[in-house]
Order: sequence, then C-alpha cells, then structure tokens
Amino acid sequence: MGKATHHLEVHAPAQACYDWWRPLTRLPEIFSDVESVEALTEDGSRTRWKVAGPAGTTVEWEATITEDAPPHRLAWTTVADSEVTQSGAVRFEDKGGNRTELEISIEYHLPAGKLGEAVASVVADPQRKVERAGTEFKRVIETR
Repeated sequence: MGKATHHLEVHAPAQACYDWWRPLTRLPEIFSDVESVEALTEDGSRTRWKVAGPAGTTVEWEATITEDAPPHRLAWTTVADSEVTQSGAVRFEDKGGNRTELEISIEYHLPAGKLGEAVASVVADPQRKVERAGTEFKRVIETR
C-alpha cells in the first residue's frame, strides 16, 4: 500500500480548478506516466485508465467517481473487479482573491505476482509524482 498527498495554492478560482479536474480525462497533461483516461459513460463518472509500465508495457484499470461535490471535492476509485486498486481525491478550498488551495492525494494497493511488479514500477515514488502533478496543474491553470 502507498499513499501520497500534496498541498498547493494556485491563482485561479475554485470552480475553474474543479472544472479542469472533473472530467479526469485531462490527467495525462499533469501526470507524466498516465497515457490516457477515457470516459466510459456519458457523464464521465466511469473511466478507463492506461498508465505506462516497465519496458513499454501498459497497466490498465477502470475507475468510478465516488464523490463529486463541486467545486469543493472530487474523488475516484477503481471498480470492484479491477486487478489494480487505486484511488484519488482533490479538495479545492476557495481562499478568496482568485486563490484556491488544493489537496491532491492518491492511494494504491499492489496486487501480487507479475502485475504487482508492473504496478510497483508505475507507482514508484508516488509523493514525487503527486508533487510534480501539482506543479504542472499550477502551470496549466494559471496560464489559461
């Protein structure tokens, strides 16, 4: 099991931050190892994730949004029949004056065997990945 959390402040309204995150399909823009997040339902509440694994492999799973409280919080987790267990959440706190504090967190549980080995390389150094994603999000949202 691994968990990582990162706090940062961006110069953008909470609603704009939430709106950027809500489809989840934009996450490859800020998480370098996420190849794609594809909406499987019209409302985007269920998604298919493809993440770069070791030696050119790809690890895939489906996730569903478990909490959607605009513009304050968005959370998701893998579906019950997934071999990978991963969840994430973003909290948006309006600080006034066009400023928002974000809390980005991810958590995962590794499966056994070869898949577990592949996933371990995908989630290596999760704290660094979440911090880098936060920095990228700040750049993206503040240059819009």
